[in-house]
Parts: sequence; C-alpha cells; structure tokens
Amino acid sequence: MTDLFTPVQLGAVTLSNRVLMAPLTRCRADADHVPTDLMAEHYAQRASAGLIIAEATMAMEGCSAFWREPGIYSEAQVAGWRKVTDAVHAKGGRIFLQIWHGGRACHPLLNEGREPVAPSAIAITNDQVHTPEGKQPYTVPRELHDDEIPAIVEGFKKAAENAKRAGFDGVEVHGANGYLLDEFLRDGANHREGPYGGSIENRARLLLEVLEVVTQVWGGDRVGLRLSPLNSFNSMKDSDPVGLVTWLAERLNDFDLAYLHLMRGDFFGEQQADVITPVRARYRGKLILNMGYTGDEASSAVAAGQADAIAFGVPFIANPDLPERLKIGAELNKADPATFYSPGAEGYTDYPVMEERANA
Repeated sequence: MTDLFTPVQLGAVTLSNRVLMAPLTRCRADADHVPTDLMAEHYAQRASAGLIIAEATMAMEGCSAFWREPGIYSEAQVAGWRKVTDAVHAKGGRIFLQIWHGGRACHPLLNEGREPVAPSAIAITNDQVHTPEGKQPYTVPRELHDDEIPAIVEGFKKAAENAKRAGFDGVEVHGANGYLLDEFLRDGANHREGPYGGSIENRARLLLEVLEVVTQVWGGDRVGLRLSPLNSFNSMKDSDPVGLVTWLAERLNDFDLAYLHLMRGDFFGEQQADVITPVRARYRGKLILNMGYTGDEASSAVAAGQADAIAFGVPFIANPDLPERLKIGAELNKADPATFYSPGAEGYTDYPVMEERANA
C-alpha cells in the first residue's frame, strides 16, 4: 500500500518520502536579501523531508513584501543560496526554490520608496505589513500597464536561471496567497480590462506566461506551481474559486509540471468549497496537498489516492526530523509563533530532534 513513506517521482526528481516541507517565510536573510549561513543550517536540519520547498524568494529587485526575505536576483544572493543547496544536498536532501513577486503586498518602506504594483489599484485591508518602522497599513498599489508586464515575465525567467546556478533541484512558481500572480488570477483583486482581465483565461494569462518561460529554463519536469483558490489571506477572494481552479487544472496539463501544489482551504475560514475533487479529476500530474494536515490525515489522503504527497508547514518549523516523528507516531515539538519572523537562531535552528529531546 502506498503511504507517506513510499518513494515518489515528481517529474525528474525522485523523493525518498512524501512528507514535504512547505515554503515558510522566516525573515532570516540579511538586509540585502542575501541568504545567510543560519539559513543553510536551518534547511540542512530539515533535509529528511522528501522535498524542501524553500521560502518565497524575490524574483526581482523592488518587490519585497516582508522584512529580510531572500532574493535571487543578485550575484550575492545566488552565492548565498548555493551554500543552502550544498548543505541540503550534503545531507541527502532535495530542494526547490519558490520564486515570487509580492505585488500589492509590497510596501514603499521595504522597497526604497517604490510604490507597489498590482493588476488593479485595490489595497489589502485585512492586515498590516511588517516594516523596519513597525507594522504599517498597506498602501494602494499602482495598476500595472499592459506594456510593463513583459518585464515581470522576464524577471521570473531570470530568477529561474539564477536558481539553477544556485544549485536547486527545481523551482516552484508562487501563484498563491494574494501575491502578484494570484492577484491577477482572482477577480476580487483583478478588476482590469484588456488581455489580462475579465475572463478566467485572461486573468490566468500572466501566470501561464510565467510558466512558459520558467519551463523553458528548467523543463516542466523540474517546475512546480502553488495555488490557493480559497485563501482569503491578503484580502483575497474570487466569485467562483471552484470554476477557476477547475479551468486551471485542465490548462496546466499542457506544461507537464513536476507537480501542482494546492492549498485546500482558507486561513480565515471565510471561503469554503471542495477544490481537491475537481483538481484531482482533471489534473493528470502529481498533486501535492497542503494546509492543516495531521500525520494520520496525510497518510489517509495518500493511501486513498487523493494526493501524491502532503506539504507540512508549521510542523516543520518546530520539528526538523518531522518525517521520522510521523513514521513512528512520536510526539511533536510545538512551534513558537513569537519567533516565526524574528531574527536569529531562536525558534529557527534550536528546535530539538528526538534524540536530543530524549537526552535533555
């Protein structure tokens, strides 16, 4: 019987298990968005994951939506990430880089005064952004002109090329959680007219253009995509999330991706629907599910063929050895939310593995 610990082939990459590490923004890069030695240690600690999907990483300069998230547009950043990939590979792990543009979630205080851009001039209203000057309200973004969009597509292509130079095993395109590509996809954030607005086909155009250039760099079999059709984080909503993700599931078959990474729910519980069933029925590739899975539920989902693998977020923060713990049913460390985005090793590289905990 297939379970969480049965090897699986995702495109060109063979994974030793189906317990994947979801992308987790932790704000441990330096002020120039360069990955640090501490990040290399953190990811290497978690190399027993079937696949690590590294945190949301700036595809291009000027699109920071967090304080001290990493980038992949400078030579120093490429070199910093190379330390991370070398450390993970030395432990036998596999790691993809999630490439990303923050869109309207960016803030001038994080980008040397640059105003954020988005499909439409609609601000995030249900949260505040962390900046060097403390929490601040989100600003109203500037609507992108159609003739500016090719430069963004080219930025994703360059990020994919840089990720390859940094030694990653592949890349995941971030099309979720209310950042730029997701903003174009969902009609709650995209009110524009023209070739990038209106119909689902038009709203998906930017995402598909990005996938086209990224798969040219890597081949589809080393590219994944993350979607969150229900998640209301960053003031996101769509009038027909099931219709949107059903259309996308069919269209994505053209790319022969390594996987589709689907968030099944909503952080805030505002939008509820079954998005898994229509995607599983129409998408022919490997499907990774994510969002609030326990070990037992994850095992059942894989055994039933609902998913090919499960990505865990918060459990991997506190449990570097999560696959081993899930395999034997061991108790899990509890994560400390106060250190999720704080600098330094506390709550980042100091969570004990089982042997350390037993000997404490």
